[in-house]
Amino acid sequence: MGERESADALLRSAIGGDRRALARLLSVVEAGGAPFRVIAPQIFAAGRGTHTVGLTGAPGAGKSTLTDALVTEVRRHGSRVAVVAVDPSSPLSGGAILGDRVRLRQQNVVDDDVYVRSMASRGQLGGLSLAVPEVIRTLDAAGWPVVLIETVGVGQSEVAITENADTTVVVLNPGWGDEVQANKAGLLEIADVLVVNKADRPGVQATVRDLERMLHLGKVQPWAPAVLTTIATDGTGVDRLWQVITDHQRFLAETGEREHRRAQRRIAEVRERVLHELTDVSSRVERSHAGALIIGALAKGEIDPVTASDRLIRLAAGRMADAR
Repeated sequence: MGERESADALLRSAIGGDRRALARLLSVVEAGGAPFRVIAPQIFAAGRGTHTVGLTGAPGAGKSTLTDALVTEVRRHGSRVAVVAVDPSSPLSGGAILGDRVRLRQQNVVDDDVYVRSMASRGQLGGLSLAVPEVIRTLDAAGWPVVLIETVGVGQSEVAITENADTTVVVLNPGWGDEVQANKAGLLEIADVLVVNKADRPGVQATVRDLERMLHLGKVQPWAPAVLTTIATDGTGVDRLWQVITDHQRFLAETGEREHRRAQRRIAEVRERVLHELTDVSSRVERSHAGALIIGALAKGEIDPVTASDRLIRLAAGRMADAR
């Protein structure tokens, strides 16, 4: 069986509910390359309209525990749910450091209507690898109606979650930061829902007031982000959080904002992919014999950087034309 036939078979089996086939298919998606490229249009066409919820925030906010609590709440309402957990990359292998199911309590681990996939961030600025959008589309094609995306805690770059989620949940702790820190992080700007987790700790009400004041000072938006409190360890407030997420999903559908956001995300993804491919081509050209001569002449001061750039671009363009 050829690579294309094998990938096609995996996709058909995954759509049919085969979890092992889905796991193998997701590995093909993450690896990229020819087998993935030939089935990418089919994955896209098989989409059923999953709702994606991103959970982001600074390290230590309790995102993993809250994700687990949300899984329990989603299941309580009878819906199947998948989790994409984006982990820091191993500096040696490039793989995810944490295991697939480390984050979830036993009742969710053994639930056939819960699916968990850990992914390595692979050094991407936003803590999200280029494969995340396709992984979400694959889970959508396989019939998972809700996908929760939990990102690595890497500070300001967490705003990249908006490129993958319909609803963005920003998770904070009591006493988190002041107004300057909040604005600098940009987290308030991307939040559809703000959650002050660990609400059994001192300072929660002051944090809620500060967040509501900052939101009030901002530009009026059609959707006003809610500020909620949760104690993820015992599930307090998680039912209200899921209700607000559901309300936001309905808002997006009724106003047309969902399709607008998804269209913008697809455009942003294409730009990121093109940039990634061009960077890869540039690196390969620089390592070629002709490219090394250009770099060598630049290093010796025989040509200027603009001329060197122009020559490398022409060389890369020629390589790309030959590849077609």
